[in-house]
Amino acid sequence: MGAATRYTRQELWRDRRAVAGLAVASLAETAPALISGYATARAIDDGFLAGDVGTGLAWLGGYGLAACVGAAGARVAYRRLGDVVEPFRDRLVRRVVTDALRGAARPDRAAVAKLTRQVEVVRDTLAGLLTTVRGFVFSLAAAIAGLLALAPVLAGLVAVPLLLGLGLFALLLPRLARRQLSYVRADEDLAATAEPMLRAHRDVTAAGAGDWATGVVADAVDAQSRAERALGTAGALRGACLAVGGWGPLIVLLTAAPWLTGRGIGAGVLLGAMVYVRQALVPALHLLMHGLAQGGLRYGVTLRRILERPAPQSQPAPAPDRGLLRMRGVTFRYGPAAAPVLDRFDLDVDPGEHLVIVGASGIGKSTLAALMAGLIAPQQGDVRCADRVLLPQEAYVFTGTVLENLRYLAPDAPVLRGIAALGAWPLIDRLGGLDGLIDPATLSAGEKQLIALVRAWLSPAPLAILDEATCHLDPVAEARAEAAFAARPGALVVIAHRLASAARGRHVLLFDGAAPLLSTHTELLRTSAAYREMSDPALLLGQVDGLDPVAGAGLRDDPGQVVAHRTR
Repeated sequence: MGAATRYTRQELWRDRRAVAGLAVASLAETAPALISGYATARAIDDGFLAGDVGTGLAWLGGYGLAACVGAAGARVAYRRLGDVVEPFRDRLVRRVVTDALRGAARPDRAAVAKLTRQVEVVRDTLAGLLTTVRGFVFSLAAAIAGLLALAPVLAGLVAVPLLLGLGLFALLLPRLARRQLSYVRADEDLAATAEPMLRAHRDVTAAGAGDWATGVVADAVDAQSRAERALGTAGALRGACLAVGGWGPLIVLLTAAPWLTGRGIGAGVLLGAMVYVRQALVPALHLLMHGLAQGGLRYGVTLRRILERPAPQSQPAPAPDRGLLRMRGVTFRYGPAAAPVLDRFDLDVDPGEHLVIVGASGIGKSTLAALMAGLIAPQQGDVRCADRVLLPQEAYVFTGTVLENLRYLAPDAPVLRGIAALGAWPLIDRLGGLDGLIDPATLSAGEKQLIALVRAWLSPAPLAILDEATCHLDPVAEARAEAAFAARPGALVVIAHRLASAARGRHVLLFDGAAPLLSTHTELLRTSAAYREMSDPALLLGQVDGLDPVAGAGLRDDPGQVVAHRTR
């Protein structure tokens, strides 16, 4: 809990004025607890038992006035509580987002759970924890001060069971903390398991892997359920601690009543002591034990998980020949009964490689890209990959400056070189330059892709994987983007949207429903009927209206257009 404690202390110190205001309001709120037992004792001993009804009523009236002061203090305290909690939450959200963006090259699998669930857990539990701590501290101080004012011996008798109950609770806390940490981790695992299944639901359904996907998510749900039940079992022991520390003092006072009255302690003082125990001490102890055992532990464990920055993902070292990607015997299928997307597949990608992957939609190209990037694991085989950057079809940009969007994968990267290499200056100028503010809703899909391409180009990762990342660009812009990535140090893998990309590649990997075939564009045109069927006739002739084959290949690359052309 050390990191969470330090962070909380630092953040509360930043808002020390708001915290001081909360403490003052809490002091006023505790006025009824401070005067309750003393007013009761004086009203009985000096008033009603002495036959002076006016004095008794006056002390009770004073208690009523203190209750009004306490109500006003409680109203102010809750306002001050918001002044502390809301800025704390806002700064924590900023930290989570910053950590996720800075660590995008090695993603934090729990980032979504942190931002959508855990931050709100911390916010809510911090409010509860502050309420708990201030309530316990001020109520306990009020009860002890009142007992000392009545008779010091009463404070001594009450202190013994109180300290015993607190000691037992302190021994129980580590076990509760371990169970709470297990619950938080199970919650993260459930989020990390369910999110990709929901995102890939169409592929799962198409592959007939619904039962398999349901089983995977169900296992994560069961694990979270077990963790929550274990936490509840450990929490049941709180009741014993509360019984000892909260109700024990009442038993002690009742047992010692004959001895106390023999020492000159009147019935009013004894009743006043019980009022302090019943109305101040027991509620404060109940608040502390339930608050710390539930909200406090939940707060500390969850905040510690948020503050943990993602550790670098351990990747096997590249092969001795400095290969960037090695796939050996890789088999992957969506579910036990589904046909394999890849079956004992081998692939090498070395520095300087420009590999283009082509094939019909839904045949497994994006699955291969996900396996390359380590987003999914094969059922069999081995994937060894150096650092890589994967750019999917749906480009992501966020609200912020152009420079912030371009640099978060590489804060010190040469941004101007990347913009020039991708031909993005017209777009950057239209957005107001590097300091211009991006509103994602105002950008077209192609503009988002261009920004994401510059960002990926600037990444230090030597392997770039473009999964239809240029599909919203025109053919000229696409050709320029692929040329820029091909000239970048390292290697390039392109999941092709246009078959013109295949003509630009050094090698082509063809998915045609059988085993993937690795060759060159020229050789596949000569040997593969399936590849020829996918190619534009103008590309086979080597020109389109006087344009060079590479530039012209993207003008008529849709297989449906090819069929229509041949039919005419």
